[in-house]
Amino acid sequence: MSSRALSLQAYLATTRGTPAPGATALPERPRGRLVWAWADGAERGRALASLCARLIAQYPDTTVILSGDAPAHPGMMQLPAPPERLADCTAYAQALQPDVVLWAGGALHPALIFALSQAKAHLVALDLGPEPPSAPEAARWLPDPTPATLALFHSLYTTDQVGARRLRRLGVENARIHPKAPLMDADMPLPCDARQHEQVAALLAARPVWLAARLRGLEARDVLAAHRQAVRLNHRLLLVIVPSSEEEAQRIIRAASASQMRVCNWDAGETPDDNTQVLLTEGPEDIGLWYRLAPLTFLGGSLLTGTGGEDPFEAATLGTAILYGPNVGKHLSSYTRLVEAGAARIVRDADSLAAAVLQLVAPDMAAQMAHAGWEVISSGAELVDEVITEVADILDAKGAT
Repeated sequence: MSSRALSLQAYLATTRGTPAPGATALPERPRGRLVWAWADGAERGRALASLCARLIAQYPDTTVILSGDAPAHPGMMQLPAPPERLADCTAYAQALQPDVVLWAGGALHPALIFALSQAKAHLVALDLGPEPPSAPEAARWLPDPTPATLALFHSLYTTDQVGARRLRRLGVENARIHPKAPLMDADMPLPCDARQHEQVAALLAARPVWLAARLRGLEARDVLAAHRQAVRLNHRLLLVIVPSSEEEAQRIIRAASASQMRVCNWDAGETPDDNTQVLLTEGPEDIGLWYRLAPLTFLGGSLLTGTGGEDPFEAATLGTAILYGPNVGKHLSSYTRLVEAGAARIVRDADSLAAAVLQLVAPDMAAQMAHAGWEVISSGAELVDEVITEVADILDAKGAT
């Protein structure tokens, strides 16, 4: 037995024993093909659930069970992972008998991964970054079980070449390593009626447009103040406001009415003219239209504490440059990725927002940022497509059982 295999066996020996009291009751395994998906971290969990939704759209007869930090998602089951005890993990793996395991993140559970491997699951590791994967701390005198645990995976997708080199140094076969892109939460693009888009685009022709998307009422004052500053230097500039909800819309309408700017209420049937400075909608139902029409978008929920911001990939997917405030903790890694690519820029108040709008609403600047965002989206889509293809090949080979 190799020293690498011995390290895993030594780790497993520390997890032996009878099943933990009060262990999760396991449901009867659903008939047919089954994918078990585990994620480390809330944002990665949302991205993994999004990938699984794409998989179910292609294979509607496949059951997906989400675990770890993957959130509840329509059409999927949710089940906690077992304690890191070999008996619990073996019972869990034998009860579920997953055809495919998707493991997102570098926080390894060697006993569980070993048990799933023993149950003949096809193991896929996702979103392995430049930081080294790690197993739970065992006794200090034990060798590290990480290399042997990684060797159980059939495929390992890294976020970059740095992560790929690290896996090779840990002894993973190069043929199993796939340097791609970070896993990201990118759903299908929001819909838009083509005829309406054509009509509104003609209506707004020659007007520079920026969008405040999913705005909260308490942010409206800063956004309107920024627009008031900007139109002094670009008098044809038009602000479109899409609130996060109908409730927030009422606060925004009151703020816009008090702004002493010329306002058009789109959902009330009003039509903007050359003198309109602010176009208001009363809900986010048609937000896909406005993302497509505005070359520059400020994403709401980011100037307020406690909201966590909005998913920036929703906007980037539809070709708009992105501005955002400092409070985006719920989607921090997504914003960071777009900032590093040059597709997004942070603002902190009305003054910095006005300055950014004046600079970036220029067609060449906005197009450059939007293109950078599209490259991020495309790299993520390529990863999802490759993973789904691999999973589909395994499911096709196993067939519906």
